[in-house]
Amino acid sequence: MSDLARIEAFLEMMSAERGASANTLDAYGRDLLDASGYLGGGLTHATGEELAGWLRSLAKDGLAVSTQARKLSSLKRFFRFLFEEGDRKDDPTSRLEGPKTRRDIPDVLSREEVTRLLGACQDDIRLTCLLELLYGSGLRVSELVGLTLGALPRRRLGRWETREIIIRGKGGKERLCPLGGPALLALSNWLAVREDSLPEGSLARGRAEAFVFPSRGKSGHMTRRRVGQMLEALAVKANLDPSRVHPHALRHAYATHLLQGGADLRSVQTLLGHADISTTQIYTHVLTNELSELLETSHPLAT
Repeated sequence: MSDLARIEAFLEMMSAERGASANTLDAYGRDLLDASGYLGGGLTHATGEELAGWLRSLAKDGLAVSTQARKLSSLKRFFRFLFEEGDRKDDPTSRLEGPKTRRDIPDVLSREEVTRLLGACQDDIRLTCLLELLYGSGLRVSELVGLTLGALPRRRLGRWETREIIIRGKGGKERLCPLGGPALLALSNWLAVREDSLPEGSLARGRAEAFVFPSRGKSGHMTRRRVGQMLEALAVKANLDPSRVHPHALRHAYATHLLQGGADLRSVQTLLGHADISTTQIYTHVLTNELSELLETSHPLAT
């Protein structure tokens, strides 16, 4: 069976049995087709040395360490699938080791910078709501654009009865994200005018009706790219470097400011939807810096 057929079977399995998201499936597909192309269509029957040669070529081409690690992970999952299906008697990736990865400390927006962004929204109700939800609940941009009306807190007679939104995150796992007063107010303001943004035409309207941020596109909701473009333009208005203002930067700010305010690491892990607390620990650099400053200014032996 050809590489393409086995890759398609693998992706079908990951979708049906593991609940992999469209973005994850797309990444797996690209990684495996890249490897197949390098090996001249011989990925399914490749040896460990041949696969190691492909990985070395990635490093030589200057790909980021994190990208190399992701591609190796794609290989390992693919060959585990082939082994379980009986297409391989061995796993050629069993001895392959990826590059040592390190997590870069994110460049976190300050509270004052977030305030400037909110001020720059002016009377743009939709943009204010987008910003409040990204910063006020730490959503991933994919979670934000895919947010449905059914996931919102309950309302009765125009008032919120609950404060949590239901998020289906990575791997299909659900979590509750509580919203503060400003985010709930921004959401109320947007829902009051949201119907005006629904596309015309029964087909497009039918696709878009379920989403909090509808669009006339095929998905029915605003795209991640569009949100990024809006934030870049907003950064310019707020006199901030546009390269620092993107959806994930607001998620970083959410987590960091929670820790600065006294939240414990486990709680932040739960709110962010991180499977492993080591992912959340990157934000503790802020506390480390603050404690260092406290030592320098307060301890009698620090000077």
